[in-house]
Amino acid sequence: MKSTQLTIKDIAKSLNVSISTVSRALKDHPDISQETKDLVRNYAEKFNYRPNVLALSLRRQRSYSIGLIIPAIVHHFFSSVISGIEELAHKEGYNLIICQSNENQYREMINLQTLIDHRVDGILVSLSKTTQTFEHFSEALNSGMPLVFFDRVCEQLEADKVITDDYEGGRIATEYLINKGCKNIIHLAAPQNLVIGRERRNGYCDALRKAGIEVREDRILKCDTREEVQTLRNHILNLAPDIDGIFVVNDSTAIAVIQVLQQNGFRIPEDISVIGYGDGPNASIIKPELTTVVQKGYEMGRESVKLLLQRLNNPAADINYQTKVFKPTLKIRQSA
Repeated sequence: MKSTQLTIKDIAKSLNVSISTVSRALKDHPDISQETKDLVRNYAEKFNYRPNVLALSLRRQRSYSIGLIIPAIVHHFFSSVISGIEELAHKEGYNLIICQSNENQYREMINLQTLIDHRVDGILVSLSKTTQTFEHFSEALNSGMPLVFFDRVCEQLEADKVITDDYEGGRIATEYLINKGCKNIIHLAAPQNLVIGRERRNGYCDALRKAGIEVREDRILKCDTREEVQTLRNHILNLAPDIDGIFVVNDSTAIAVIQVLQQNGFRIPEDISVIGYGDGPNASIIKPELTTVVQKGYEMGRESVKLLLQRLNNPAADINYQTKVFKPTLKIRQSA
């Protein structure tokens, strides 16, 4: 079926003016009279004219679109990042195209190629849990595609990055538990191929060492989803009588642990104190309310766009790659 979308040529023919007159009228060119501008705009509005975005991008060599690859939209942290990105991108005249890797490197690779094929001007990326190789990003960077990594970043590649000081987040959370009198603290950790997983674990370990507490590998469990809490349910409950604190790599996992412990007669924080990471809305809904490390997702999203725009607005400039670091803080509630 032939497309019925109205074109500049159609408007020119209907109003008996030139195509260039219509084009300049729509752009508010000073050489076009106000009467003609009003005539063209009223006609365009009446018949729902929309500019051909692809044709415009080809002429301008710029699409005014930004691509975003995130592991999962449902996580509060990533939804807050999206809000920060979209707010600033829209203000600067850019559209946002969002792709979800669903924690899968193959999907991530497809997402990246899809965004490149759609001629986005630059791409913002947070790595999936399963990403172990980075050739797809290396090729994109080498081809001239501006990339900014945020939160889950790639250490092996030179690129702009926006991160939280996750080592400090792990340290202050564990130190707080120690100062509350906890001596037997376990850590529910993220995959160690992720920088955030290693850094939060390192902060936990160093806080224990500083306090003279032995770091025990059997007290560090790879467990960073609600589903994994259920898988490790019996193991966690077997440990529970001998522990008095838990530092958890994210809030949703921390909440799941609290629920499992409460269902089995453990009191929070009287028997076991729990600290999460993220400070999403659910942190203040669970009872007791969750003490957690605050991540500034909205601000990180805005900073990621700023770094990308710096490259897009200065394509010929020799700009050194930057890493912006956000300092975490502890939101103290009732769980610890």
